[in-house]
Amino acid sequence: MGRDGRAADAGRGELVTIGEFARLSRLSAKALRRYDELGLLRPALVDPVNGYRYYDPAQAEGARLVAWLRRIGMPLSRIGRVVQLDPAAAAVEIRAYWARVEAETAARRDLAMYLVDHLSAEGVEMTKRVPENAAFGIRCAALTDTGAVRTANQDTAFAGARLLAAADGFGEAGAEASAAAIEALKPTARGAGGGVLPAADLLNALEDAADAASRAVRDAVSPYNAPDGSGTTLTAMVWTGSRLGLVHIGDSRAYLLRGGELFRITHDDSLVQAMIDDGSLSPEEAASHPQRSLLLKALVGAAQSAPVAVACRPEVRLQEVMAGDRYLLCSDGLSAVVDEADLRAAVIAADDPEEAVRRLVALPRAAGGPDNVACVVADVVVR
Repeated sequence: MGRDGRAADAGRGELVTIGEFARLSRLSAKALRRYDELGLLRPALVDPVNGYRYYDPAQAEGARLVAWLRRIGMPLSRIGRVVQLDPAAAAVEIRAYWARVEAETAARRDLAMYLVDHLSAEGVEMTKRVPENAAFGIRCAALTDTGAVRTANQDTAFAGARLLAAADGFGEAGAEASAAAIEALKPTARGAGGGVLPAADLLNALEDAADAASRAVRDAVSPYNAPDGSGTTLTAMVWTGSRLGLVHIGDSRAYLLRGGELFRITHDDSLVQAMIDDGSLSPEEAASHPQRSLLLKALVGAAQSAPVAVACRPEVRLQEVMAGDRYLLCSDGLSAVVDEADLRAAVIAADDPEEAVRRLVALPRAAGGPDNVACVVADVVVR
C-alpha cells in the first residue's frame, strides 16, 4: 500500500487517510485518534507496518454523529452505546438523554429562582402569612397495596411525625431498594425536628439525605444477581415544623390540595413526560403509550447500559405550607391508573388522612389493580 495517501480495498472501495477523512467528517485528526482509542470510531484499516489509519468515506456520517453528540454534551461512554444502535433505537436514546438534561436544568433553575426569592426577601419567612405564634403540625397516614395482578409488593410508604415518603421499587431487588431509600431519610427527618431550620441549612440537609438514599439503594441491591437492573423512585417530604423539604426522583408524585384545587408539585422523570414537554405527545396519548413506564432518572444499583433509569441525584427543594393544606404522595400504581379528577374527589371527600388513603387505594383496585400502590396523605394543622 503506497504512501500517497490512498489505499485500495477491493471489498469496500477506496479508503482515505486520516487527514482526508478529517476534512470529510469535519473533525480533527486528534479527535479521530481519540475516538479510535475509545472504540467509538474504528478506522476501516490500520497499516500493520507503519500504523497509518485509513477510513472508508462512508464512515463520515457516523463520525459526524459522534461529533454532534459531543456538542450536546453526551458523555463518551454513552455515545459508544448510541453509535451501535439502529437509527430508531438511537433516536430513543438521544431523546432520553436530552430529556434528562432538560429535567436537571429545570431543577437547577427552580433552585436558583428559590434562592433569588429567598435572598431578595432578606430573610423574611414565607410562613409569616400566618400568625407568628401559630404552631403547626401534621396528621398523616400511609397505606400500600399489592394490587390484583402482582404477586409481590415492591412499593413502600411511610408517614411519621417528621417524614412522609412513597417509593416504587423495580427489578429483582425492588422491594429492598424502596425500603432502603426511605429508611435512609429517617435520620435527616429526626434532625429536622429539633427546631426551625434556616432555609439554607434545610436545603443542605436535604442534599445530604438524597445522597444517603442513593448510597443506601446501591448497598441494598448489590448482593443480587443483577444490581444494575434494580432500583426505586422516591418522593418524600421532611417536616421541620414550619416548612416541608421535598426530595424527588422518578415518577412517584406529590400533590397539594389547597383551596379546593389539586396541584401536582412534582415533575415525572419519565420518557413520556419528556415527550409531553416537547410537544410530541399529548397527556391522553401518554396514558396508553407503550413506553409509559420507562424512567429517565431513578435511584439504581449501578450505572446501567439501558437508556433509562439512570442513576442521578434526586431533586430537592422547599415547599411553603399553609394551615389546611393536604398533601398526597403516591406511586404510579395510583396516579397512572386513576384519573386526576377522581384523585381530587377522593382527596377532598375524606375527613382525615386515614380515610383518604383507604379511599385512594380502593380506586386502582376497582380498576383491576394492575400494579402495586403506595399512598401517603398528610394534613397541615394549627395546634
